[in-house]
Amino acid sequence: MKKTLVVAALITSSPLLAQKNAADSSRSLEEVVVSATKSPLKTSATGKVVIVIDRSAIERAGSRDLTQLLSEQGGLFINGAWSNPGKDKNLYVRGARVEHTLVTIDGVPVYDASGIGSNFDLRLIPIERVERIEILKGSQGTLYGSDAIAGVINIITRKAGADKVQGSALLSYGSFNTVRSAANINGRSGRFDYTLGANHFTTKGISEAATPPGEKAFAANGFRQTGADASVGYQFTPKVHVQTYLRYTEVSGNLDAGDYSDALDYTYANRNLQGGLRGDLKIGSGRLRLLYNYNSTRRRFTDDSTLTPNLWDKYNHTRYTAGEHFGEAFYAVDLKPVKLTVGADYRQSSMSQTYGSISSWGNDTTEFSADSVRHRQFGAYANAQWSHQSGFNIEAGGRFNNHSDYGSHFAWNINPSYLLNRQVKLFANLSSGFRTPSLYQLFSEFGNRELKPEQSINYEAGLQLLSADGTASLRATWFNRDVKNLMVFFTDPTTFQSRYINRDRQKDHGLEIDGKVQFSEHVYAKLFYSYADGEIFTKVGAKDTAYYNLFRRPKETVALTLGFSKGRFQGNIQTLAAGRVQDQYFDRTTFRTQTVTLNSYVLLNVYAEYALPWKKLRFFADLRNVTSAKYQEIYGYNTPGFNAYGGVRIGF
Repeated sequence: MKKTLVVAALITSSPLLAQKNAADSSRSLEEVVVSATKSPLKTSATGKVVIVIDRSAIERAGSRDLTQLLSEQGGLFINGAWSNPGKDKNLYVRGARVEHTLVTIDGVPVYDASGIGSNFDLRLIPIERVERIEILKGSQGTLYGSDAIAGVINIITRKAGADKVQGSALLSYGSFNTVRSAANINGRSGRFDYTLGANHFTTKGISEAATPPGEKAFAANGFRQTGADASVGYQFTPKVHVQTYLRYTEVSGNLDAGDYSDALDYTYANRNLQGGLRGDLKIGSGRLRLLYNYNSTRRRFTDDSTLTPNLWDKYNHTRYTAGEHFGEAFYAVDLKPVKLTVGADYRQSSMSQTYGSISSWGNDTTEFSADSVRHRQFGAYANAQWSHQSGFNIEAGGRFNNHSDYGSHFAWNINPSYLLNRQVKLFANLSSGFRTPSLYQLFSEFGNRELKPEQSINYEAGLQLLSADGTASLRATWFNRDVKNLMVFFTDPTTFQSRYINRDRQKDHGLEIDGKVQFSEHVYAKLFYSYADGEIFTKVGAKDTAYYNLFRRPKETVALTLGFSKGRFQGNIQTLAAGRVQDQYFDRTTFRTQTVTLNSYVLLNVYAEYALPWKKLRFFADLRNVTSAKYQEIYGYNTPGFNAYGGVRIGF
């Protein structure tokens, strides 16, 4: 499939270089981002690879959720995005591990400190709460610290508008009795600004586990998401603004027992609460930002196996509780021609876990408390970005990080770029990254207090071309990532004791091509092609052995979107293809792990929208998997065939 996808991507992108006279302009180099340096910066002045998803693109996603929208971007693959809505969503950026991508909300890192890898559950971010998304690829360890080895997904929430009262609402219905509703109201009055929002999503869903041939179809696994948020800001002086905020989201649903295995009484719930304070102070020619965020997560899994007995026990119940304090202060100043950012951050995490089971082999209980399961991190960083009128830019920075268990670590980055005649951009990135051990890996029954952080070296180089009138662009990026001291779960073959250790080394590389073109005032196209490959190197006796281990993510993905807009109507047709995927599963007959290859697939999605004369009232239709392609994202688990949704958006 590799050759086919490469040829398709290049043929489709060839008009990008020839397009010169379109009526509408799409000047990507003029776009302003804040995530790259933590202060506003045009993409023309940075050597980092950035993807921006604005509010209009979010609304054109119809009734899709955040993970489906992200999976439509080059270099990102989310396993489970197109499966049952309640299925866990695993984010892979450039083929990297799930725990190697950092999720931030308004620039604040968010974690689930009770998880094995501490990665945040994307189902806890309702898309209706999102104003904009900035995706930074490549290591961002200097500015963002731990876990940003493969990149950063910065979710920017909706902010107050200029009017006293304004807002929006959404209502949609579709396949599997799926209902989505949301409302937002915001505004400004005098020195006050405010936002209030609420959302609700519920679906009967499909059976997560695929039904074995000849058996009766399994029951559907429902899913529910409910959330609310509020913020209040006050402009004390023209130079001082303070905002406080609160966000709450709860997701819950039913689970199956495993691949091709039903369960009628296995449930889960995940509750997340975030609250904090933000200060923005203008000092001299720069701005001082002060941030504090508290993140609380409570997860619960209950398997009452009286209806569908599982292989191991008759009943089990697990409860996780995690809390995290995060504080940061940084000063960003434009000293022309140098933009400088200096700052420091502090993070304190704790977790507790309670597990109990009843089985034929006896009862089992495990518990550990947040009083003893905690760690702290402190970081100090500086980053400078220098621009010359010739078009040459260079960014460089470093971070000192201190962890309460393993000690200190240093990260750095160098990002040069050159913009020639505002049509040709050359860029390169050389940076280091790191990931600290999670609380589970340090303190659980399998924990190891001697773990060291994972460390990476990242190389990146690319070329971006822009047409003379700015209506078309094409970017090609090559990357290489080398991670050592990987934390792996190890079972001693002699003692059969298990724990986490530092051992293996991961080497990944790949290529990304993405482009867009505005053919005319009414017609546009976007495409991407992504390729990622990698091997893990481990010691077997006295020799190094390498083997492919990028399971559950394809080496290749490609997408083409054709859009049309005229008058009150707009729509798009999207083709999304994913190559073959290797997966592993536990064979309950042989009691061994088996490797299987899942077939490639192509999804065809259609979106259409019509606005009434009063353009703030819009009706939409969102059709997914129009050809009803049959495929699996995970071995033994279902994906829906053709499914459709319709709804209305209103603004006021």
